This record gives sequence, C-alpha cells and structure tokens, in this order.
Amino acid sequence: MSVANHASTLRPEIAAAPSTPEAGHSAVEFHYHHSDTFAPLLQQLNVSLLVTTYQANKLLVVRATQSGLSTLVRTFERPMGVAVDGHRMALGTRNQVWFLRNAPDIAPRVEPAGQHDACYLPRSCHITGDIGVHELAWAETRSQEPGDGSQKAELWLVNTRFSCLCTLDPDYSFVPRWRPPFITALAAEDRCHLNGLAIVEGRPKYVTALGETDTADGWRAGKPHGGCVMDVPSGQVVVRGLSMPHSPRWHDNRLWVLESGTGRLLCMELGGWRQQTVIDLPGFVRGLAFAGPYAFVGLSKIRATSAMDDVPLARWRHRLICGVAVVDLRTREVIALLQFQTAVEEIFDVQLLSGRTFPEVVGFQKEAVQQTFIVPADACNRSQV
Repeated sequence: MSVANHASTLRPEIAAAPSTPEAGHSAVEFHYHHSDTFAPLLQQLNVSLLVTTYQANKLLVVRATQSGLSTLVRTFERPMGVAVDGHRMALGTRNQVWFLRNAPDIAPRVEPAGQHDACYLPRSCHITGDIGVHELAWAETRSQEPGDGSQKAELWLVNTRFSCLCTLDPDYSFVPRWRPPFITALAAEDRCHLNGLAIVEGRPKYVTALGETDTADGWRAGKPHGGCVMDVPSGQVVVRGLSMPHSPRWHDNRLWVLESGTGRLLCMELGGWRQQTVIDLPGFVRGLAFAGPYAFVGLSKIRATSAMDDVPLARWRHRLICGVAVVDLRTREVIALLQFQTAVEEIFDVQLLSGRTFPEVVGFQKEAVQQTFIVPADACNRSQV
C-alpha cells in the first residue's frame, strides 16, 4: 500500500453557517496519512467513518473524496461510545449523552453546496453525570401497553463507573438494567471495568469487562489476563483469561472481540468458546465496526504515564501506532490504513455511517450552531392558538 500524507488544523468547527472562531482557542496541527486504498474502500462500501478520541476531546468524521480523504474535527468533552441508527446518532461524553439527528433539508445547502448527503445536528442531551460511560448501542424494546406488540429502539449504555448496563429516563441520571452477578452493589467504584456491549437480534447479549472483581478498582491488579466475556441474559462468564478485552461485536453469526492488551482481533467459536486469533495489530486495539468482509479496527498508542508495564503489548510500546486499520477477514490482512501522526494518540470507538459518504456533523462548542434552525416544513400553514 502506498501512503498519502495530510495535514490539517484542530480548530473550532465549521458549521452549516459561516462563523468567526471563538477567542482563546489555539490551533493544534493535526497530521495524518493514509494508504491509497483507504478512500476507494470507503467509496466502494458507501460509508463514512466516525472515530472518537477522548484524549483529544474530538469526534472525527472521515469521508472519501476524489483526491483522498476529508476529515471533519468536532469538539466534545471526552467523547467515548457512538451509536448510529438510521437518521440519528448518540454520543457519550464526560457528563452527558448527546443526541444528533440528520437534517436532510439542510445538507444540500452546506458549503460546498450540493456535496453533502447528510447533516447531523445536536438536538438534545441527557445529563448523566460522570458515570464513565463507555459503549452505547440501540436495542429493541417491546411496548408495555397491553395488546401492543410494537417495538422501538432504546439506547443502552455501558456504565463503567457503576459496573452496570443502563438506559436513560428523563427523571433520573440513569436507570440500571443489568449488572454482572458478582457485583454485589450499585456503587460508583468501577469494580470490574465493564466496557463493551454486543447486540444480538436486537437485544443486549454479550459484554466485556477487565476483571471479575467486586471491590473499588479491583480489576487493575489482574488486568494482564483477568478480562472476560459475559452472556447478559444468563450472567454467565463464557470466556476468561483475556488481556483487557474491548469492543465485542456480533457479525456474520459470530462473536468478535478486541484483546487490547495483546493487539489482537479475536473470533469466538460459540460451541466451546474457543478463541481464534484473526490478526495481530500494532496498537492497543479498541473500537470495532464491520462492513461485509471488512473489519475497521481502532489502534491506539500506550501513554507514557499509563500503568501498563505488565500488559503484554507494553513490550512493543515504541512500535505502536494510532489510527484505523481495515482488515480483510478472508485473507486476515490489513488492506487499508489511516494513521494519525500528531494530536491524536488514543482512540475509543469506531463506527460506520452506512449510506452516508459525505456527511456534515455539527458540534456544539461554538456560537455558529445556534444559527442553524430547523422548523416543520408546513410551519407557516399551521393554525395559530
């Protein structure tokens, strides 16, 4: 793969309307390079790429162009998990979950006019407080009304600080819905570092944790090989001995897990839960999305201040890179690579926007977003009270 180099600047975002950058923001040079296969693959799959980096407080939106890649940089406070579902997007941050919706009427007017096929705007947020939200996922829930068999999508959160899965309710910070059987109390103590959630047939099915411990930060002592995969409905631990597992995903009728502490993409055989290493990658792997036979895997460096000397991957700390690798699951090879050279060193989540090749995503860290308005198309014809 040949590589193209790019440089851009991390500044307050450009919104759907022109704006003046906020005072007090200093620009940080953001350099990246990518293989010549990356942009054509996004075009072939008819997708764009979302990447969160809590270390840099950014949501990155990677889009293919005729000449390479165009990357939006949007500011949120400590962005973590992203969930996409049709025309909406949910983003977990330090104290809030943001909800964004596509405004198809605005997209054609975003400069350069006619180029964008979607425009995601912040519509609301739910204040959770600092619960250490990690992954988010939409799951189906049945109506509680008698005789009503309809279903709707409900957002589930991995609440790492309280060691549980939860949902949201306007009256509460969060509503606990499930916790591992070995967790004996709902306490803000990050007892097992619950971090990942896989949805199967519309329901929460598998989670990952870094330990089976029931004390405050108890997972830290056993992080090299104390990680596990749990079955949500039964509460059973189905896989043990993993090194910092993250990002469980159900794809092609199989369970896939990233073993961050070794840099491996694993495939789990459900019969005996045997682990199969698909590929070893040069990074702390976290963030996983699939499109057909391709896996998009987030790669992070290990911070110099991070207490990971006892984790297997730490031996190759100086060789690790930060970016997104695309793995062909048929050949088990990296066929495309996006690498961040400056500003971004750690990635949390990776998601794909299917059917959206050049979206705009408007952040909420600047005045200009207040100048983007949406009203019903027939607003002028509605009766007045």
